[in-house]
Amino acid sequence: MRGEKMSTELQKVLRELKSMEDKRCVEGMARYGIRSERCYGISMTKLMAIKKRVGKDHDLADGLWKSKIHDARLLACLIDDPKLVTEDQMESWVRDFDNWAICDGCCGHLFDQTPYAYKKAREWSKRKEEYVRRAGFVLIATLTVHDKKAGDDVFLKFLPAIRRAATDERNYVAKAVNWALRQIGKRNPRLNAEAIKVAEQIHELDSKSAKWIASDALRELKSRRWPD
Repeated sequence: MRGEKMSTELQKVLRELKSMEDKRCVEGMARYGIRSERCYGISMTKLMAIKKRVGKDHDLADGLWKSKIHDARLLACLIDDPKLVTEDQMESWVRDFDNWAICDGCCGHLFDQTPYAYKKAREWSKRKEEYVRRAGFVLIATLTVHDKKAGDDVFLKFLPAIRRAATDERNYVAKAVNWALRQIGKRNPRLNAEAIKVAEQIHELDSKSAKWIASDALRELKSRRWPD
């Protein structure tokens, strides 16, 4: 009975998403590097409205993800229950990432709230696949913002990984490495000083990507002002 009810709810939500399809938005998204085999071009504002109505639903999120529709997968990230997400699920979903938006949306709205977030940030930041590696650094960036209780040492341990990955010339990886470095350096004065040191080391590397990451990060981190 539960399966029949879930199938009905899934089909209902998928029909609703299909009704919102906007091909001009799909074309606009593609210009910003958001491309997927199936995409309806639905805004995050509209997806958030559906999330508010649906609430948390792990089983529905699973069905939406398996639809392989970009917008349905974004909605899945919004409604899934992080307490029910397993490591196997995270590994399965991360292998499906096919653009930066689904990577960032999934990491920033779901994965960074799971008990495995720090473990996956460490593991994925070492992986070779473009969007898996990006996911590792996006997790670092979002955890720095969202985990208010974490101590400095947690984030200091990520700095060597950031330094190692700075020579990755792939655009979407480099941007995530830069994001992670800047977010660590904006957390507090101690981390700011350590992030600046690492950025200066990165700037000395013989890599176009590294020099961009460092220059961009240093511009922001050195201008940061802290309360007396």
